[in-house]
Amino acid sequence: MVTWVADGVLAVLSSVLEVAALVAFWFAEGLKQWAAGGKPVVGFRVRLWLVLTAGPAVLAGVSYEAFRAGLPATGVAQALVAAVLAGILALGVGTECSRWAARAFRRSGAGRRARRGKAL
Repeated sequence: MVTWVADGVLAVLSSVLEVAALVAFWFAEGLKQWAAGGKPVVGFRVRLWLVLTAGPAVLAGVSYEAFRAGLPATGVAQALVAAVLAGILALGVGTECSRWAARAFRRSGAGRRARRGKAL
């Protein structure tokens, strides 16, 4: 009984701390952008990708070790938070890839030719 209570408390506490750390990161990055007058901050994307790739990787390891230690609720909670972070990363990468493809399409001139009705 004590292990179940400890497992539940650990699952909730670790999840809350991870979400709070992510919110603090976004808040700090927002402050940097606000201080820059709304202009893009150098290195923001790199720091964001680092947080969103290292976070799920570490959480997957924590989840695995929690299951091995006999803490199933903590393992499931860590796996769910890792899945959410990986989903945010996938959405962000998809957005960046679509922006890159649109810029490449415009630079190639294919977009202008298609609008004029000429063959590509």
